[in-house]
Amino acid sequence: MAPIVVSGTSFDDVPAVVGIVSAFGLIFTVSMFAWICCQRKSSKATKTPPYKFVHMLKGVDIYPENLSNKKKFGADEKSDHKDKDSSKARIPKNSLHLDLESRDQNGNFTKTPAKVRSSPEIESVPPKLCTDSEKDSVSSQTPGSEKPAAPSEQQNNAPNLGSLTFSLKYNFDKKALLVNIIEAHGLPAMDEQSMTSDPYIKMSILPDKKHRVKTRVLRKTLDPAFEETFTFYGIPYSQVPELSLHFLVLSFDRFSRDDVIGEVLVPMSGIDLSEGKVQMHRDITKRNCRKSVGRGELLVSLCYQSTTNTLTVVVLKARHLPKNDVSGLSAADPYVKVNLYHDKKRISKKKTHVKKCTLNPVFNELFVFDIPCEGIENISVEFMVIDFDRMMKNEIIGRLVLGASAEGTVGEHWREICEHPRRQIAKWHCLSDG
Repeated sequence: MAPIVVSGTSFDDVPAVVGIVSAFGLIFTVSMFAWICCQRKSSKATKTPPYKFVHMLKGVDIYPENLSNKKKFGADEKSDHKDKDSSKARIPKNSLHLDLESRDQNGNFTKTPAKVRSSPEIESVPPKLCTDSEKDSVSSQTPGSEKPAAPSEQQNNAPNLGSLTFSLKYNFDKKALLVNIIEAHGLPAMDEQSMTSDPYIKMSILPDKKHRVKTRVLRKTLDPAFEETFTFYGIPYSQVPELSLHFLVLSFDRFSRDDVIGEVLVPMSGIDLSEGKVQMHRDITKRNCRKSVGRGELLVSLCYQSTTNTLTVVVLKARHLPKNDVSGLSAADPYVKVNLYHDKKRISKKKTHVKKCTLNPVFNELFVFDIPCEGIENISVEFMVIDFDRMMKNEIIGRLVLGASAEGTVGEHWREICEHPRRQIAKWHCLSDG
């Protein structure tokens, strides 16, 4: 028999080969991980800032751009007779500043001379000849006041609500409208205890009301410096003259509804943005809450089921609703709230969906109410047509009450419902003031 020879050299080389392969695999894995981290870091640097938000429904991109410069959070203490060093030394610790630029004696940011065109509406007016009485009134004014009072304020004796400064610019490459809310001056004090305000501004573009933004709240100041820029994408330049800018100045209140200071309405029809940025200065006026005389009409259908003791209410549609916006330029966003009363006590409530930007909404929504055992004699149904507003309080457009105490066509409709159970009866009714 031949001797058996065992070759152990091949098995001895296996651990060394495995170690070499593992080392190369580890080096490759570490290098790939480092490369992936570098790629993610570079991609994050080129991405959109985290404060950008997109209006998904309308395809509109709106975000503030200048959050890195000239932003201050908290109140700055002002001094009028000290130099820059003393004013910087007395800045409170709780106020946070995000830049180290030089400031003036009031603690505000020094403005660089920008190449800005003035609006054609605020160009200098040639001097006029004044009578002796007008000269006396002019001489009684303080020499530091550079801007004369508006004629509308002198005639109507309207309260002084301050002024707003902002600038407009159009980017033709991105088809975007840039609105820079710079500052406000001379705001009234809405807090009676501290005799100051916490102002902020809500802005919307009319007539569609689909572009809505707001600034941050500046605490305890009557001369807020916002310096916030908002970019509105998807607006063709040919459509700009048809728009209007609506600025609503409010004062934040932590314990109740925010106080409305006033508003500024700027039609874009007379403003030329083709040559660059336009800076504007407008007086803040009292908010216009005037409503139209006609409230519109509402078509409703009701059916009383005596066997099940239920009342079926169908809100069909409305027509000729008024434009309830402050400017009167945009359509309402109406919905209907239905309240069921028993002996003047509300026992149930329902509401329809909101119909966007229409004065003739079609609802076609059905509601079923359970009636108490006493019957329908002491029952009344209230319909309230309401204009939905995301930024402010919803406003009542019109009101309709169906019941035994109603008169005219409304009373006839209710009597037909009571006399003909299990029959769906629909009629148009005029809305009254809310």
